[in-house]
Amino acid sequence: MPGPMGGPMRRGQGTTEKPKDFKKTTKKLIDSYLSKYKIGLIIVIIFAIGSTIFTIVGPKILGNATTEIFNGLVSKLSGGSGIDFGKIGQIAIMLLGLYLLSAIFSFVQGFTMTGIAQKLTYRIRNDIAAKINKLPMNYFDKRTNGEVLSIITNDIDTLSMNLNQSITQIITAICTIIGILIMMFSISWQMTLISLVILPVAGFVVRIIVGKSQKYFSRQQEYLGHVNGQVEEIYGGLTVVKAFNAEDKVTDTFDKANDELYHSAWKSQFLSGLMHPVMNFISNVGYVGVAVAGGYLAINGTITVGNIQSFIQYNKQFTQPINQIAQISSMLQSMVAAAERVFEFLEEPEEVNTAKGNIDTSKLKGNVEFKNVKFGYNPDKTIIKDFSAKVKEGQKIAIVGPTGAGKTTMVKLLMRFYDVTDGEILVDGHNIKDFDRGELRKMFGMVLQDTWLFGGTVKDNIKYSKEAATDDEVIEAAKAAHVHHYIKTLPNGYNSMINEESSNISAGQKQLLTIARVILADPKILILDEATSSIDTRTEIQIQSAMDNLMKGRTSFVIAHRLSTIKNSDLILVMNQGDIVEQGTHEELLAKGGFYADLYNSQFDEEEE
Repeated sequence: MPGPMGGPMRRGQGTTEKPKDFKKTTKKLIDSYLSKYKIGLIIVIIFAIGSTIFTIVGPKILGNATTEIFNGLVSKLSGGSGIDFGKIGQIAIMLLGLYLLSAIFSFVQGFTMTGIAQKLTYRIRNDIAAKINKLPMNYFDKRTNGEVLSIITNDIDTLSMNLNQSITQIITAICTIIGILIMMFSISWQMTLISLVILPVAGFVVRIIVGKSQKYFSRQQEYLGHVNGQVEEIYGGLTVVKAFNAEDKVTDTFDKANDELYHSAWKSQFLSGLMHPVMNFISNVGYVGVAVAGGYLAINGTITVGNIQSFIQYNKQFTQPINQIAQISSMLQSMVAAAERVFEFLEEPEEVNTAKGNIDTSKLKGNVEFKNVKFGYNPDKTIIKDFSAKVKEGQKIAIVGPTGAGKTTMVKLLMRFYDVTDGEILVDGHNIKDFDRGELRKMFGMVLQDTWLFGGTVKDNIKYSKEAATDDEVIEAAKAAHVHHYIKTLPNGYNSMINEESSNISAGQKQLLTIARVILADPKILILDEATSSIDTRTEIQIQSAMDNLMKGRTSFVIAHRLSTIKNSDLILVMNQGDIVEQGTHEELLAKGGFYADLYNSQFDEEEE
């Protein structure tokens, strides 16, 4: 679903998304990617364990220092030598050394894990980039750009970030829990049991709070989606809203959704906010129990004062890794869910390569033949039932029909965006299935109704079709497209920066630049979608003249919207409801008095009015 600013919303915002098959996806992630970094992962594990051990030992040594100070004070009061500062200094130096080693180990494992995570995501992004170019067009027909973009951005970012954090945190948390339990039992098994009794109580309370808050979090996410969708819809169509005086209506609709969002967000945040004070209270009750038991044991001489201090420090640290594991579980679920979508994308069926050999396209002239072509986007629905036609090099073929007739279907078949279900399309006697797709498409030049320019210079945009073109060739192409004069009026001429948001470039000028791009490519066969419906008359004449220059000596397939522009076509293919219902020249079709004649006459009458 799009976010409020038009970009894709991040999946799982505020909630934990679960994968369909956790075990299978995790195995795939390990086998396909993580296994390549075995040595690095071993280093991470060793250094993470080392860092944790050095940190855990610290409180016990610090307790020895406290015991020395306590014994020294008692000795002083009894007339003894007092505090042994030399021994305390040795303990402090040892403690400093341990913490320094822990920091070094932590740095090494963090540095190594970050490198592994980034290398892994680098490989996955490369695999996805390569995969996109191998996917058939019908994959993108079934999905929005936002869905594909979300895999490449959100899912890989989630995978990278959670992988980097979760592996080290899992190792650290498990080592910390085991290490602290060992240290606590080594100090006092009685105090340890008191600490452990508190855990199920805390777990029970957390479960109640989470159960209550989860339904409100779900409602919060649901209504957040409603609010975002309404904001995007309203601001995207603000002109229409204002034109129909619907401001009050959309405001009321927004207020209702916003009110629901407020109440669900308030309840969810309040309940989740209770977690910290409640857990603190339970922990403090545990500390009281530990302190009482520790005092009793110290009086009996079972443990030292320093051990009590060490135990309380361990007790405070003990709940942290348990909370960490709960968070890591959520992170792992999100990471594996993201990896699952990435793997699903990478495992999508690719375009089938049917090329039989290297066909030299430079020697082909542009003769095209359709032989009993049948085609359907779905196997159970054929839309082109049986079409045959011969097109000689240099001829102009017009494809006409009402909106939704399927005119672009013929273009998609010619370019092999889709393969015919039955029959053949031949170029100079060669079945287009025998061509490498890339080589076949080099023969074609396309000027579509939707212009596409990328962020860069005017020159770069024109050279997109032929990177090796010289500046003189670019200028000649621009002149043939009647756009040279306009380019010269720009501040930096051909080196001026442009993009789709450039306010100083009109739709007509963009179209002329795309025509210049195709002229520079010098293709054998042209596919033109007349894009003059929303352009002023003067620019339309320029575009039509540029297209005429482009079509000279080339086989041209023109998707015609205004039938008056294709009267001189060598062949007109008339389409309706996905099938070719008539074909012939303009005069032949008018003489038939059929579908084309009705279409032409109705359009002519509209132009007269």
